[in-house]
Amino acid sequence: MDRMFHSGQDDGLEPLRSLNLENVNRFSDLLKQMSDTAFGGRELGHAYHVLLKMIQDPDCQVVFTMSGAMTIAKMGKIVCDMIEQGVVHYVLSTGAIMAHGLTESIGCLHYKYDPSMNDDQLYQWGYNRVYDTLEKEESLTEAEHIISRVLQDYTLDDATCSHRITHAIGKYLCDNGHMPSILGCAYKNHVPVYIPAFTDSEFGLNIATHLMAQKKHPKEASLDTLFSDVPRFNPYHDLYNYAGNICKAKKLGIITIGGGVPRNWGQQIGPFIDIINLRIGTELKAPRFHYGVRICPEPVHWGGLSGCTYSEGMSWGKFIPREKGGDYAEVHCDATIAWPLLIKAVLESIN
Repeated sequence: MDRMFHSGQDDGLEPLRSLNLENVNRFSDLLKQMSDTAFGGRELGHAYHVLLKMIQDPDCQVVFTMSGAMTIAKMGKIVCDMIEQGVVHYVLSTGAIMAHGLTESIGCLHYKYDPSMNDDQLYQWGYNRVYDTLEKEESLTEAEHIISRVLQDYTLDDATCSHRITHAIGKYLCDNGHMPSILGCAYKNHVPVYIPAFTDSEFGLNIATHLMAQKKHPKEASLDTLFSDVPRFNPYHDLYNYAGNICKAKKLGIITIGGGVPRNWGQQIGPFIDIINLRIGTELKAPRFHYGVRICPEPVHWGGLSGCTYSEGMSWGKFIPREKGGDYAEVHCDATIAWPLLIKAVLESIN
């Protein structure tokens, strides 16, 4: 069979262009050019265009989900910038990220790990290791003192949930000059912060121990005694509050760092409404995400949510298909490398 060679342009293909550093004066210049290169550079350049389109859409509400040790990795100020610049409207996080961010906001330090120190020695000396970085146990205790002060003026009742607790902590941080801090900036800018797996965090453990301390249990108290008085906490207030807000948005965008519970919880409202309609007989409009930018090194073939593509999410009714107007970018890279470059470039473009 004779081959018929095509020109590329005749088939609507976009030509690549060499990266010319002489024409790069800003981060936005660099990422624009990278979108016409290849491999991970093209992914990051494409993410720049999608994110810029997302945040410049006046009808779009942006959800930001975050997992991994991003505040220990000193990415917290980037989150503050995103909140302060109006890039995100909802923050969904692990509790660990918020707890470690709290220690930073009150002046505690994280340290570079010295490999000559073994992990048992680190434990004995009060260091908690996260790969190449250390968090002092004393710092977490200092954070617990802040949370206890907040809880003294906060009534734990059946309406207690993560976004109300983070709001109260954010108010304390803002009022007492612990700024910039993620929770303080979120409070100041009316951005709710949800922690879906709240008890899987220092925050959840602090509330438990705060309640135990109030009961003034004797030192010889048994586990059964300590665990008999369960804190009043209802995570369905988080779910209903978030779902109500998301369903009212004209358009939705999502920025995803990593995966885990924050990503899944943030994406589940479309399926939630589908289930309500199917099982109850209502005719509610199910929200779908129009835009998405994901930064994560996880490959798709492990089958976990961290590596799950936006395309797979379409099969669950979470995202609008590309052929119907959806616009998505996925960057397979360590977030501590790609995320700062992306946000710096976008903030240059909108300011």
